[in-house]
Amino acid sequence: MTGLAIIVLAAGMGTRMKSALPKVMHKAASRSLLGHVLSAAKALAPDRIVVVHGPGQEAVKAEATRYAPDAMMAEQSERKGTGHAVMQAGPALAGFSGKVLVLYGDTPLIRKESLYPLLAGSAGMAVLGFRASNPHGYGRLIASGSAILAIREELDATPEERKITLCNSGIICIANELLSQLLPQLSNANAKGEYYLTDLVELANTAGVTVSLNECPESETIGVNDRIQLAAVEAEFQRRYRHEAMLGGATLADPATVYFSADTKIGRDTVIEPNVFFGPGVTVGDNVEILANCHIEGATIAKGARIGPFARLRPGADIGEDAHVGNFVEVKKSRIGKGAKANHLSYIGDARVGAGSNIGAGTITCNYDGYEKHLTEIGENVFVGSNSALVAPVRIGTGVNIAAGSVITQSVPDDALAMTRPQLVVKEGWAKRYRAAKQAKKAKA
Repeated sequence: MTGLAIIVLAAGMGTRMKSALPKVMHKAASRSLLGHVLSAAKALAPDRIVVVHGPGQEAVKAEATRYAPDAMMAEQSERKGTGHAVMQAGPALAGFSGKVLVLYGDTPLIRKESLYPLLAGSAGMAVLGFRASNPHGYGRLIASGSAILAIREELDATPEERKITLCNSGIICIANELLSQLLPQLSNANAKGEYYLTDLVELANTAGVTVSLNECPESETIGVNDRIQLAAVEAEFQRRYRHEAMLGGATLADPATVYFSADTKIGRDTVIEPNVFFGPGVTVGDNVEILANCHIEGATIAKGARIGPFARLRPGADIGEDAHVGNFVEVKKSRIGKGAKANHLSYIGDARVGAGSNIGAGTITCNYDGYEKHLTEIGENVFVGSNSALVAPVRIGTGVNIAAGSVITQSVPDDALAMTRPQLVVKEGWAKRYRAAKQAKKAKA
């Protein structure tokens, strides 16, 4: 959308969070609150994004740049209300002609679909409202038909106004020319002594400008001021993502126990059993089976693969088509080739496992020497016997067999057998004699 600038207010300290971390840096669905808001903002294709941050909030600035590299920063050195915060963005909007949308860094559930109608209207100013099941604490929208005459904060509302259930989300869209005209007229003559952005509504009406109303679901307006509200936001994100995954063709055996990240991608006809957690950066192909109690992050899983139960895929895990990663297997920064299997109790780190290879139970790639990580290369159709240790850097050729219990410290050529365990020694009758001697000694004692 052309002619659009977005201001994101992110300077709040969040004292009720009881945290050294800025409020907007707390996470829901593995993404910061600010990251969620900026993702929605970027989806609107604005000409400018301005993030208003507090003094010394370098982490907030870095996070904003991560999601919106072209965002401009404006510091609010003193926190004197939302109107004052928007004033700080003024220099970044110099010369801009178009609409200005104001969003909040601690209100992460807003959808771009709810913002489009707000931007599409012809009014000089538009307000996004919602119907509250319990309006206590919210600013009330004083409406006349589809026009908004005023926004009254809870502390300043009359008893009659407090009965109104049409409430203010805080999100507004206003022509920049009008915003520049009205901001200097804001007053802090109110119960909190702050400059309220909401007072722009009455100022616009006084100037003869119509303020239109658009509505969104109440769930999209949930703000985060404490850990309880953070948990409520997390729950709503999970409800959304589970719903979207199932509508997209995935089966969730017990949806309430599956946790997604904001960027999780799930293919069609994939089945996900209970108690599965997806961290950030996971892509799952079609026809994948993820069994119960798996933890997956930063991983790519190709179609037809089977994961779990109790598997852990760490960042850099790349699971090939029809591959199997079984119970209590951990994979980190490794490629598991097509049809390869690691079914039991193994660690595969910094490795490449060729197609069709089988990793026996208890096998590990010894990738760390205490200072550096090293690569293990395993060719196609390799059989690695149980309880083997592959000491990197090492290359195992195609078609190799590795005997159970071996410690492989050097490369093995194609089609070879590698074994390092000592020769088996059998002493017939020894156990019987040993038992008799022990029993005799015990009887004598």
